[in-house]
Amino acid sequence: MFSGATSVSLDSKGRLAIPTRYREKMLEGMVCTIGLHDPCLMLYPMEEWVLIEQKLAKLSTMNEVERRIVRLLLGHASECVMDNSGRILIVNSLRQYAQLDKNIMFVGQSNKFEIWDEARWHQQIEDDIAIISNDFTNLSENLKNLTI
Repeated sequence: MFSGATSVSLDSKGRLAIPTRYREKMLEGMVCTIGLHDPCLMLYPMEEWVLIEQKLAKLSTMNEVERRIVRLLLGHASECVMDNSGRILIVNSLRQYAQLDKNIMFVGQSNKFEIWDEARWHQQIEDDIAIISNDFTNLSENLKNLTI
C-alpha cells in the first residue's frame, strides 16, 4: 500500500504536505500517534486506525504492559484532516516527541507512514544497515524464509 521515503518540509505552523501520490488514499482522514519503538510518529489512514483501535480495545486494563501501550497510543492519537493544499497539522506535542524540525522524512510502511526528523532518519538507516550486516545469527524464522 504505502512505500518509499520522501523528504518533506514542516512549515512554521507544524503542517506538512502529504505526498501527492498518497493523498487520495488519505481523504477519509488520518490519525497520528507516537512510535513505540523509535523516536518517530506513525500516521495511519482512518480505515487502518479503526482496526488498530479495535485491537487495542481487546487488551486488558488489568495487565500493566497492555495498559501502558493503550495509554501511549490512544493518549497521543491526534486526528488529522487534509486541507485543500494537501497539508495536515502535526500537533505540537507530537512534534516535540519526535523532535521534528523543518526537514522531515515521510516513510511508507505498508499500512501506515512513519514521520521522522530527517537527520534522525538517516542515522537510523545507518544503524539498521550496520546491525543487519553484522548479525545474521539472530534471525527469526520469518526472516530465514524470506526470499527477496
